[in-house]
Amino acid sequence: MAKQLIKGNDAVVKGAILAGCRFFFGYPITPASEIAEDAAYYLPLVGGVFLQAESEIASINMVYGAAGCGVRTMTASSSPGISLKMEGISYCAGAELPLVLVDVSRGGPGLGNIGPEQGDYNQIVKGGGHGNYKLIVLAPNSSQEMCDLTMLCFELADRYRTPVVLMADGFIGQMMEPVEFPPPVEHLPEKPWAIQGDALDENRIITSIQLEPELLEKHNQKLQEKYALIAEHEVRYEDYQVEDADFVIIGYGVVSRILQTVVDDLRSQGRRVGMVRPITLWPFPSVHLAEVAAKVKGFLVVELSNGQMVDDVRLAVECRIPVHFYNRMGGMVPSTEEIAEKVLTLLEGR
Repeated sequence: MAKQLIKGNDAVVKGAILAGCRFFFGYPITPASEIAEDAAYYLPLVGGVFLQAESEIASINMVYGAAGCGVRTMTASSSPGISLKMEGISYCAGAELPLVLVDVSRGGPGLGNIGPEQGDYNQIVKGGGHGNYKLIVLAPNSSQEMCDLTMLCFELADRYRTPVVLMADGFIGQMMEPVEFPPPVEHLPEKPWAIQGDALDENRIITSIQLEPELLEKHNQKLQEKYALIAEHEVRYEDYQVEDADFVIIGYGVVSRILQTVVDDLRSQGRRVGMVRPITLWPFPSVHLAEVAAKVKGFLVVELSNGQMVDDVRLAVECRIPVHFYNRMGGMVPSTEEIAEKVLTLLEGR
């Protein structure tokens, strides 16, 4: 497809179709509703299926069923809707089902508002459902990445047989930018474990229930081994002007775009400031942040939340350097000027 000027939410659906997704089950919610709308329009055009469920709870369980049949499938929602899906997400993780979940997060708690926020970090990254599971979580910062990382989500989901989350704030979902689409995926992986509707299905058991404690413990140990493998091989991040920096700002999603401008502005004033953008929120780039911490005087973590990712940054650096925090909440987004002023205050010890 030619380059198009589209919203990040629209780019998700087109990226999913290029990745071979043909089944979408969902329920509309602002600021994620364009994903369901586009899926309803485009999937039938490529022989796929869109079904609006009666609720978020129903939609995630429909995804469970489709994923169990081995097809590439997805759902999407926003913060309160993601909360309703949490039990089903835990089921999918326990059954080792590959699927993609998109969270275009909004202000909270409760119904909150439809402004951009990052208050879903703990819920998504730490596992808001029950049990000892992890989700691969990718955080785009552009419409282009809404497409590209969606396609990567499907690849990682199949590679590791696990649910994968694309977590974007409302700004990234609603922002219109040019997107250049990659070629479609030609060959999808074989899934001999999936329900095929043949005589061998009696040997294919897809479930998250293990009534014997010994068997459940063994299953959990298997999951932890898989998560360790993911943590070793799938960490992703972006450095910006970090090589000679003596102070580093950290943020993801729309915040990272603001921080890049802050770095440019402060560099023009002779301040050696850099930025690290986590792209995978799990696995988190802890090792890289520890390496950067050994070379700089301090970190400033900027979030659209009460301070959730900052805890992971502090764990990564193990008190080697000061980790400062700046935030806005409720759908408010910080300006470059206020973040730059915060950095200068820290650098000058004001």
